[in-house]
Amino acid sequence: MKDAWGHRTLLVQTARVPLSIAAAPAPEAHVRIERGEVTVLAFDRPNKKNAITTAMYTAFADALTAAAMDDSVRVVLFVGSGGNFTAGNDLSDFLQNPPAGEGSPVFRLLDALRTFPKPLVAAVDGFAIGIGTTMLLHCDLAYASDRARFQMPFVNLGLTPEGGSSYLLPRLVGVARASEWLFFGEPFSADDALRGGLINAIVAADELEEHARSRCAALARKPPAALRAAKELLRAPQRQALHDAMAREGEEFVARLSTPEAIEALKRFLAPR
Repeated sequence: MKDAWGHRTLLVQTARVPLSIAAAPAPEAHVRIERGEVTVLAFDRPNKKNAITTAMYTAFADALTAAAMDDSVRVVLFVGSGGNFTAGNDLSDFLQNPPAGEGSPVFRLLDALRTFPKPLVAAVDGFAIGIGTTMLLHCDLAYASDRARFQMPFVNLGLTPEGGSSYLLPRLVGVARASEWLFFGEPFSADDALRGGLINAIVAADELEEHARSRCAALARKPPAALRAAKELLRAPQRQALHDAMAREGEEFVARLSTPEAIEALKRFLAPR
């Protein structure tokens, strides 16, 4: 099926194994993919504010890996369904399937973002929590609605920053503002994100995706090799340092998951309100 932009629209699900006494259906991935020169990857779990499950991390990592190798793909655009970008980790699913190392789905996605060789663009509406904010540090362009709300609540959950945010964020917004956003873990507005350089522009919610698609279409018309070379020149100086920082973040994050402090904080968050 094609939409008005000429994209083939697919609802991606993880493979389902045959039903038997020993096997149950695999969970849905809740990722929508529109393939084309501008490939759109959408968080598609609106009833849960697009909270990300392990299956979604796997689907996104696989889709990015495929787009990186597909010469017909010029740009990738991230969007969310139902008025939100993503509420971050689905913590119930996350605690049932905690990351254990660099091969874990969440770390596969983060590495795919770090190494993606073509332009990455995001259109952020509503909530962008946790990785919903930190993944923007790997995007080359980001646009947000005036109702977008960003948050990195890692410390509040007894955890530590992820996604390269401990390295990239202070270099983008300064140590003082990065410390405020990461230490307190409080929500901040699209205006704050724009002043800090996390996003490129604020767009009315009903025009946001159209604006982002239009900018992506303009990028797709550029000479592709030159565009990739320009991104490489921009990103190359920090590549090794970012790799090392993300490795340290991952080790600390995994270690903290089993600490009494984190366990208690996560229990409080998940307790019925």
